[in-house]
Order: sequence, then structure tokens, then C-alpha cells
Amino acid sequence: MYLINDLVDRSRDQLHFSKKLRPISTGKLSTKLVLFLAAFLVALSLTSAYYVSSYLFYIILIYLLVQLLYNFWLKNIIILDVLAIAIAFMLRIFAGSVVVITPLSAWLILTTMMLALFLGIGKRRSELTLLGDKTATQHRGTLLSYPVPLLDGLVFMMATATLITYSLFTFNSPELSQREFVTTFLPRTLSSPKLLMATIPIVAYGIFRYLYLIFEKSEGESPEKVLITDRPLFLSVVVWVVSIIFLLYFFAL
Repeated sequence: MYLINDLVDRSRDQLHFSKKLRPISTGKLSTKLVLFLAAFLVALSLTSAYYVSSYLFYIILIYLLVQLLYNFWLKNIIILDVLAIAIAFMLRIFAGSVVVITPLSAWLILTTMMLALFLGIGKRRSELTLLGDKTATQHRGTLLSYPVPLLDGLVFMMATATLITYSLFTFNSPELSQREFVTTFLPRTLSSPKLLMATIPIVAYGIFRYLYLIFEKSEGESPEKVLITDRPLFLSVVVWVVSIIFLLYFFAL
């Protein structure tokens, strides 16, 4: 689907300062080769999914449909463009839960959707800032319909929603029994705590740091690049992952 997306946006990506260097935009990959690779990967994905789980097969089928609708239609409609991105991320969470056969928390689904909307809207806001009004609207037509005050309000709204839904996810997570050597050092009021709530400050810092990068540094245009290049944000993610592993596998039984 990323290959199809780059193929559809080939002419518009040539106006972007970094996307114009992609192999499809520069013409290093022919249209026939891109279509062949995309068709091969789709067939491989669906075939593999069918043998893993019938539910996974249908989820991936829906995911492909959503992505095709986004690439050819929804990306040109205000609001629906970022909603389609959020739905795609939600489907990935469903696919993972089906494979490992684990009950899926409703709050985890909402957290994923809010985070995807936060990143998607932040990306739109940064594109408008980095490319300028004229070039930005030529690169992505929907930016012409996104007033800056609306994008700013949506960014803050989704940041708040992400933090709230994640907090509720940790609060509603099952209580974990602590190891005996841990309980001897803690008061009885913490005998069966919601351990994952300890990670809320880390997530709050990550969200606030990303907001700073969007509005002060104008670096939200490429979330994956920001994650790798911004050391404080990268370290916050590492600390969060380590904390989750420690709380679930070492601190608790």
C-alpha cells in the first residue's frame, strides 16, 4: 500500500523537500515494477494470513480496502483523511490480538486511535508550516481546507484524548500480584496496585515533547524521523518500553 501511495502521489511528491528523493518520485522504479511488487506483496500477505487465521485474512482484506480508499479518494477529503489513517492503525491492533489470541482492551483501541489522529493531524500542521501555504496545498490538496486554528485545536484535542485514554487503559488494566520480596518494602495500601499507571508520566512527557517539536521546531511532518532523530523523545519511548517490561515481567508475578 505504501508503494501504491507513492505511485499515486508521484507528481505531488516532487514538490516535497524530502519525498522528491524517493525512488518512485525520481523515476528509479518504473510503474510496471511498482505495480508488480505491490500485487505480489498483497497476494503474499493474504495467502499467509489465510493459513494463520481466517480472522486475520478478513482483517487484512479490510485493511487493504481502507488503504485503497485512502490512496485514491479519502486522502483528498478533509477530516476523513486522518480518520482513515487512524482506522488503519486500529486494524493493525486487531490483527495482532487475533494472532496471539489475546482479549483486546477497549481503552487500548481508543488510545491507538487517538494517538494515530494526534500524529496524523500533527503531520498536517507541520506540512503546512514547512512547505508554506502555496507549496503545501499543491503537495496535499486537503491542506487548502485546513485552517491553521482548526489544526492547532485538533492537535491539542487529540493530545489530551491520547493521554486520557492511555491513563484509563492503565487504570482498567488487571491488578498484578507483586513478588514477595517487593511486598515486604511497600505499605499495605499498595498491595495490589495498578502497576501500569506508573508509566503515565512517561507518556505525558512524550506527548508534551512531541507538541513542542510540532509548534517550536516544526518537526512533526515525519513522525518516524522525529522519533529517531529527537533524542529526548526517543529516550522517553525507550524508558516507557523498559518500564512496561520491568513492571509486567520482573516487578509482578
